[in-house]
Amino acid sequence: MAGLSTRGQAFRIKSVDHTGFTVASLDESLRFWVDAMGFRHLYTWTFEPGPFIEQLVGVPGAAMRLAMVEGPGHSIELLEYTSPPERPAYRPRSSDVGSVHLAFYVENIDALLGHIAGFGWLPVGEVQTVQSGERNGLRLIYVRGPDGVTIELLQLPEDAPK
Repeated sequence: MAGLSTRGQAFRIKSVDHTGFTVASLDESLRFWVDAMGFRHLYTWTFEPGPFIEQLVGVPGAAMRLAMVEGPGHSIELLEYTSPPERPAYRPRSSDVGSVHLAFYVENIDALLGHIAGFGWLPVGEVQTVQSGERNGLRLIYVRGPDGVTIELLQLPEDAPK
């Protein structure tokens, strides 16, 4: 990626490190990402309220437990805030501004859907198949977890280049 410049200062984005999700229960989220999805648990850290975490996340009184899990080509950071006490849960629809999702190429989308349903991750609709164009035959679906996090599962057609 080419470097960029602003006000005479050059910079560039070097790579993606991770995607973070705020969750209600770190233990339940780890169970999903490790046991259901097969990611590797790298570490868990605890942050008590203090200037470091408060300044980092912009929330006075913030405290949290976080865990990092590593999957094929990407890491997920799971964040369970233990304070402040008021932490509303948002479960945006895909069309709501600010909604995000993370997409994974998978093999045997139907088997994976059945497996993750036991962990509370459910489809928002039916598996769709692209019927034309450069992605013809691609099967895909959104699934949403108990915390409102959305992931997209994509399965290439059998004859697609690997």
